[in-house]
Amino acid sequence: MSDANTLLIKELTKEKECIEAFPIMRQLRPHLTQNIYLDLVNEAQKKENYKLFTLYDNGDIAAVIGFMPMITLYYGKFIWVCDLVTDSSKRSKGYGEKLLTFIHEWAKECGYKKVALSSGLQREDAHRFYEDKMSYSKVSYVFIKDLNNAR
Repeated sequence: MSDANTLLIKELTKEKECIEAFPIMRQLRPHLTQNIYLDLVNEAQKKENYKLFTLYDNGDIAAVIGFMPMITLYYGKFIWVCDLVTDSSKRSKGYGEKLLTFIHEWAKECGYKKVALSSGLQREDAHRFYEDKMSYSKVSYVFIKDLNNAR
């Protein structure tokens, strides 16, 4: 990874900033168009307190993370990581670790005790990263029902 002096983590709050992050986010969420992405980010920021941060290296976006503070009976007060992606041309340089560690510190400073996330079954490299490098535990499966295709 580059010298720490060239790295900057910044919260994205303006539409222009979110647009700049879209090409990286689209690597994780290829089903989204830019307009749908912007609509979802805007609504989630307003209604769900969704936060979007980027890690810049020498002014270029290297990684993006989106998360929401939440409260459930299972976890209590925690952070749910919705999206975490490193630019495919910049992987294995420690950017994801740096960004996720930043979120851990942000969570602690804001009084959250846990950080949770889900990862697609096919993303085995990501699973190794979460378990081996970031010390996450596999505690459950996530199930989803598509109500548009319900029987």
